[in-house]
Amino acid sequence: MPIKKKDFVEIEYTGSLKDEKLVFDTTDEKVAKDSNIHSEKAQYGAIIICIGEKQVVPGLDDGLEGKEVGDYKFELKPEQAFGKKNAKFIQLVPTKKFFEQQINPMPGLQVNIDGAIGIVKTVSGGRTLVDFNHPLSGKEVVYDVKVKRIVTDKKEQVASIMSMLGMKHTEISVDASGSKAKIATKIALPVPITDELKKKMKELVGVEAEFVKIEEKTAEPAKKEGAVVGEQERSQPVSERKRADLVEKKEEKKTTEANEAKAKEVTGAKGKEVGETNEKRAAEAAEKSITTPAQ
Repeated sequence: MPIKKKDFVEIEYTGSLKDEKLVFDTTDEKVAKDSNIHSEKAQYGAIIICIGEKQVVPGLDDGLEGKEVGDYKFELKPEQAFGKKNAKFIQLVPTKKFFEQQINPMPGLQVNIDGAIGIVKTVSGGRTLVDFNHPLSGKEVVYDVKVKRIVTDKKEQVASIMSMLGMKHTEISVDASGSKAKIATKIALPVPITDELKKKMKELVGVEAEFVKIEEKTAEPAKKEGAVVGEQERSQPVSERKRADLVEKKEEKKTTEANEAKAKEVTGAKGKEVGETNEKRAAEAAEKSITTPAQ
């Protein structure tokens, strides 16, 4: 059955530069490792997209329409992929602006200026030339794509929309009629965002969406071993209950002291290791704050 607009399809793909034959994006973890672009933070595997929603580059989105389950190769011009180079996005930035952020600009460095990501081209005196075009703009690219299936399950469709927004850890349920969906998120989403999402869910999936916040579960206090509860506890004489409480508190104190002693012993043994680990993490965080990978 040919793919049409608003169909949800599951795909695997690998994108590479046509001339340099270099892989720049892939859903295959092995290919990512072999191409030296693997990221521990990335999630590999097939993805679900909605045709016509521009969730992939325009040429790929348009090219999949009319295709069926199978393997395809798409060769895309710059305007079908990441756009042509735009001279307006190549700008001179005062070098002092970098120094204010404790950045030493040099050619090839990726930087974030007021939320815009660019690549330093040249540094001359008090001015730095920065290219804010997409790093792959002006490039012809090739996508090898495997269309695995057309996705008709509404729960999967809703999940794919949330995943494209970077919200993968959600709880989703769809009622038996397939007309209503409840979406629970870890953080409460602003009303303007949920309103737009509700429109999209209705338009693309055909469900009335309800957004709720996942309630954090609080652990119930553990019952003390040997404690008597309910009517049996209340039937004990007051003096006996007090005596039992005193014994129990004494035992708790002993246990607490033992745990504290053990914790000090472990902390002392691991202190140096933890300190070195924290210093390493701090250094990595500082390094990441200097440059931000281009999207």
